[in-house]
Amino acid sequence: MAIKKEIVDELLKGVDPKAVFSSEGLLSEIKKALAERMLNAELDQHLEAEADAAAMVDGARPGNHRNGYSKKTVITDTSQVELEIPRDRRGTFEPQLIAKYQRRFPGFDDKIISMYARGMSVRDIQGHLRELYGIEASPQLISTVTDAVLDEVGRWQARPLEALYAVVFFDALRVKMRDEGTVRNKAVYLAIGVSADGRKDVLGLWVEQTEGAKFWMRVMSELKNRGVNDILIAVVDGLKGFPDAINAVFPQTQIQTCIVHLLRNSMDYAGWKDRKPVAAALKEVYRAVDAEAAAVALGEFEDGPWGRKYPAIAAAWRRNWSEVIPFFAYPQDVRRIIYTTNAIESLNSTIRRSVRARGHFPSEEAAIKLIWLQLREVTKDWKMPAREWHAARAQFGLLFGDRFELHR
Repeated sequence: MAIKKEIVDELLKGVDPKAVFSSEGLLSEIKKALAERMLNAELDQHLEAEADAAAMVDGARPGNHRNGYSKKTVITDTSQVELEIPRDRRGTFEPQLIAKYQRRFPGFDDKIISMYARGMSVRDIQGHLRELYGIEASPQLISTVTDAVLDEVGRWQARPLEALYAVVFFDALRVKMRDEGTVRNKAVYLAIGVSADGRKDVLGLWVEQTEGAKFWMRVMSELKNRGVNDILIAVVDGLKGFPDAINAVFPQTQIQTCIVHLLRNSMDYAGWKDRKPVAAALKEVYRAVDAEAAAVALGEFEDGPWGRKYPAIAAAWRRNWSEVIPFFAYPQDVRRIIYTTNAIESLNSTIRRSVRARGHFPSEEAAIKLIWLQLREVTKDWKMPAREWHAARAQFGLLFGDRFELHR
């Protein structure tokens, strides 16, 4: 709806242009006037409804009427506004625009959550609100707003899942969290699934509470209880006890070491300037036509200049070789899916950057809030199957038969 030019001219008459957008300027006054007008209209409607209801019952007009105003300061997206809230004599009026205990207009919470999702600390958000809007928001207020995210996380973590996933990638992040007064390194695990129609989804996130098999059994059982009946290929990062836990719940699942993680770990052994040529030399291993050719390529790497300079790299590949070689039994189209997709790598790098930027988190809940908000932001564009999927789909059908075809 367009506002008439005459009305705008009247509003701006005698107003300092510099004060129009300030925290106490014209826009704040307009918000205040509109809100109070709406609140008074709400009360009028409430009193009329009460009167009509009473007249229908016994024909009498009720004695309820206006009874002055109470003051309430509310926070908007751009300022703090002091409103006069109309009251009724009987105290039955419950305004909808600003509920009884509400201190923030809708939209303000979204602004705080958006800043938190971008990795800003509570102190950063306080300074941002103070500088741009002149709003003093307490740490308790910001925590209360962002804690509402945890309810969403709970619903998301408990939602039903697909019956079958062609591939599930299990990835780990190391996050510094304060725990009983001490900052500790804890692992946060993500499960990213590729469904039978090629669509990607983050199935859940878990903070490791106990070591080893018990934790992994809990994760697998949770996926099972949420509706997952079968996983064709699980891609893991050489985590101790994980393959056994997966096969205990999903006995037909093929376990595959993540080649990208193995490469990333290999680079940790190499000097910064040598990483590019070392990575190029290792391509001969994971791009081999079959397991036998890959073993020959690994031996040549080991005996070559980079293998002699960094013997720990070939040793790391040999330690994981039994989980690496299933990779070579798959057709190239399936290998491309297993190797990992650009979208998943983008998700991982985005989360890692946010975690590093925060340094450490005051609690486990604070870490989960930030990571989940990052997940929500990045994955909202995951609507279509990966480009590689169309070629790989037929190969999955040939390799896994009815296990795959019945869920397409």
